[in-house]
Amino acid sequence: MHPTPADLHDLPPQHVEVADSHPRGLYLLFATEMWERFSYYGMRAVLVLFLTKAMMMDKAFASKFYGGYTSLIYLTPLIGGFIADRYWGNRRSITVGGLLMAAGQFVLFFSASQYGPLATHQLSHWLLYLGLGAMIVGNGFFKPNISSMVGSLYAPGDTRKDAAYTIFYMGINLGSFLGNTITSLIGDKEGHPEAFRWAFLACGIAMTFGTVVFNWGKSKYLHTPTGEQVGETPINSGGIKGIYALLPVLLAVALGVLWLDSTQFPLIAPLLGVAVIAIAYMIFSDKSLSGADVQGIMVIFIVSFFVVFFWAAFEQAPASLTFFADEQMNRTIFGYELPASIFQNLNAIFVVAGAPLMALVWTALGKRGAEPASPVKMAMGLALLAAGYLVMCFGVKDLQPGVKVSMFFLVMLYFLHSAGELCLSPIGLSLVNKLAPAKFASLLMAVWFLANAAANYLAGYMSSLYPDPKSTKPAPVLLGFHINNLYDFFLVFVVSASVAAALLFLISGKLAKMMDARNYPAPTPSV
Repeated sequence: MHPTPADLHDLPPQHVEVADSHPRGLYLLFATEMWERFSYYGMRAVLVLFLTKAMMMDKAFASKFYGGYTSLIYLTPLIGGFIADRYWGNRRSITVGGLLMAAGQFVLFFSASQYGPLATHQLSHWLLYLGLGAMIVGNGFFKPNISSMVGSLYAPGDTRKDAAYTIFYMGINLGSFLGNTITSLIGDKEGHPEAFRWAFLACGIAMTFGTVVFNWGKSKYLHTPTGEQVGETPINSGGIKGIYALLPVLLAVALGVLWLDSTQFPLIAPLLGVAVIAIAYMIFSDKSLSGADVQGIMVIFIVSFFVVFFWAAFEQAPASLTFFADEQMNRTIFGYELPASIFQNLNAIFVVAGAPLMALVWTALGKRGAEPASPVKMAMGLALLAAGYLVMCFGVKDLQPGVKVSMFFLVMLYFLHSAGELCLSPIGLSLVNKLAPAKFASLLMAVWFLANAAANYLAGYMSSLYPDPKSTKPAPVLLGFHINNLYDFFLVFVVSASVAAALLFLISGKLAKMMDARNYPAPTPSV
């Protein structure tokens, strides 16, 4: 499981610690975020299986639909963050976002309950769009605000922020693990597509509980060390009621974009392109930027480009890799067949277990003056990603019809991908924060959001190329390469990630010099 830009923030310089224990507000935010991640990752774990087994979509359409949904999930925080900063404040945004996401999960529950069969039930399809649309808009208000409140609980320079974000990050992974496990066990039941509704119901209850917990403790625990309430409505903010009136419009836009992109013509990709060009113009047209600032910003754009390749391959976990686990992998242990979706939990397990070890490695290398520069670390992440898919190539090469692959290969893939994530994700987030000029800090973080949005959209497209042995359609083709079998499919990711890793490694020296021009500090241990 990887954190979004809002999940991890740049850590402050080291100062004298001012207290020993953490404020109780941290644990309130921990619990709120944990239940929200339960809801999001629990639903995402079974989404493509629900689309193919209950809604009877083919794998290609379901993959693109999934990609469009997750792409919009990363886009709406740009709007929600803007509204929170100027009109609503963190608290109101979190509450509204939480309620919208809970409502979206309950709508999905009703969508999955219209079984009879779902494939021809128009109501279930419209409820599917409505539920996902509510979660897209709700996430836009919730996600950029919950983690930004963590730092507000501490005084400037308080070194406990480092540990605070580590604790908060554990809540993210714990919620992901619990949600994925529970929804997989109660919703992913072979031969019972009607069971998916219980997964959505569990996610709706979790999101509701998290929102209730937040509102129960927000006034009591969310304050600065001097007692000032944090996250309240900005002073002199007008238009609060107007934003409520805007919610149906935002929902209609989210529904329209998702529906048009999935059924009519590609719409999200051009929107992403326009957004990148607009942000680049807004930044580079500013004459007040120094040459060093410009070089630092260029590094952010270049790194974000390579990040797209990483996450597009990494995010096959809830899509094509889940198809593979469901159809082509031997999942039986001690006579019990594990749900296909539960294997997505391996990433969260490996990240939590591997983060401290990775920190020790960077620390040890740093003491010897051998710690790699940030671009080199990120190239290593891409190389590990390629290695994971190479393992899968060995597992499926010359696979005979009817023969299932050992789960060892998928476990090794998740292990290598998790190691790659630890090399790339937190390093990249820290790089963006440290290189961004103060006046464009939020806008450049938006570039990172857009990279994740583009990656998830591309992930859906790549998953649509998954070779379905039951399909009578011609073999998928990518840039003239015919994907006839699983070996060809996984080889695409080996080649793309390897080329991206090699290119990033080759230009890492140039990027390091550009970072030095911005007085970028020496590498620090980061997880």
